[in-house]
This record gives sequence, C-alpha cells and structure tokens, in this order.
Amino acid sequence: MGSRQAAVSFLSNIGRAAFGLGTAATVLNTSLYTVDGGQRAVLFDRFRGILDETVGEGTHFLIPWVQKPYIFDIRTRPHTFSSISGTKDLQMVNLTLRVLSRPDTNRLPTIVQNLGLEYDEKVLPSIGNEVLKAVVAQFNADQLLTERPHVSALVRESLIRRAKDFNIVLDDVAITHLSYGNEFSRAVEQKQVAQQEAERSKFVVMKAEQERRAAIIRAEGESEAAKLISEATAATGMGLIELRRIEASREVASTLAKSPNVAYLPGGKNLLMALNPSR
Repeated sequence: MGSRQAAVSFLSNIGRAAFGLGTAATVLNTSLYTVDGGQRAVLFDRFRGILDETVGEGTHFLIPWVQKPYIFDIRTRPHTFSSISGTKDLQMVNLTLRVLSRPDTNRLPTIVQNLGLEYDEKVLPSIGNEVLKAVVAQFNADQLLTERPHVSALVRESLIRRAKDFNIVLDDVAITHLSYGNEFSRAVEQKQVAQQEAERSKFVVMKAEQERRAAIIRAEGESEAAKLISEATAATGMGLIELRRIEASREVASTLAKSPNVAYLPGGKNLLMALNPSR
C-alpha cells in the first residue's frame, strides 16, 4: 500500500515538473525573437507604443504579450512600374522605370508609425508616376531620345529627393523602356519618308545639273572643233575633207571585209551572174 502511494506521488511530481518545464519553455520561446542577416526589428510596446530604438541582427528578448517585433528587410530590392505621360508638344509617351530601394535604418520606427511594413508598395508607385509626369512635361517627344541622359538625370534627382521625404533610400533609378503612341510613330515614319523623298529629289537635281554642264562642255568642244576644221579648210582647201572621207571609207571597208554575211556585187547594169542565156 505504501509503495503504491510512493509511486503515485513520484508520478505526480514528474507531471508537475514536466508541466513546469513546458510552461517555462513556452514562456522562454515567446520571450525570444530572432533578427536574421539583412534585417532590422522595431518593437511595439502596448504601454509605450513604438520604441525609438532599432534592434540589430541576432536573438533578443521581449516581454510576452506586452511587446511585439516588426521585422524589416533592409536589403536593396528592385521595383518596376510604368507611366503614360504627356510631353511638352502634347504627345503621349509610355515610360517604364526601375528603382533599387531600401529603408533608412535610422528611421524605421517612423516608417512603422506612418507607412507600415509595405512602405515601398505604398509610396514608390505614386511618387514615381508623379516625377515621371513632371519631368516628361518639360521636353518635346523627340527630345526624350536625343536628350535621354539629361532626362534620366532629372528623373533620378527628383525621385531621390521625393523618396527621402518618406525615409526611403534609392540606390539606383533608370528608365528601362520608352515608347511613343501610334500617332507619333506614324508621324515619325512619314517624316522619314519625306526626308528620303527630299534627298532623292536633291540627287535628281544634282544629276540634271551635271548633265547640263556636260552638255555645255560637249557643245563647246564640238563648236571649237568645227571652228578649227573650218579654219583649216579655209587655209588648205577641200583636201582635209577629202582625206577624212577616204579614212572613213577605209574604216567602213575594213569592217565589212571582216563580216561573213556581206556579199559584193559588181557595179553597173550586170547584176545577174551565172545565168544561162538560152533559157
């Protein structure tokens, strides 16, 4: 009987010890939180609100039920958003902007109070569209291409300044895509065609001018040659013309002699050869 009571008492003690250990482990587990690499934590206290101190990496203690940690990822993250903006000459342009952002680690308590953990999704698209529209409105549509580095610099400076108001740090800002509306693309194509037609017309005019000059030079040469021949004829008589006629006849005869399809017929009236008179 005594041994049975001792066993029951021993088991009861073990149960109480196990319950105590379980309770202690639960309390200890709820009193610890871990901040991984590339993260920071901000504590919310039910009695004091958001604490001003930012907690670094590692395992830390908190008061269960009274305090709650907000974990921030402070590594640089990319964000991409698009905007349709109007240019100075009233053309619609589609722009895509990529930014690399991270929170200001010294201002994390303020970010939690004002924006929450989704601070970047709440702020960046709105200020990005605002800055793009404001900068694009300062340029004509064609200037966005010819002065793209200047446009990118203005967008970067303006966006970094606006993001700083919300305690967001931008490591890089870049315009990754730029496209125009159908009307502007059609106008550019028509302008290129008109420029090509103008260049072609210019070439035709230059060609006609060169041909005109060549004709004038050729006519002047022929006139000078005729003048020289006339003077030579007046000085020496018709001998020069007869000499040119003989040379021309010789060239004609030489050319015909080399042709196999040429037949020679005698002059005069005896054109019929090898005919039998008795028939």
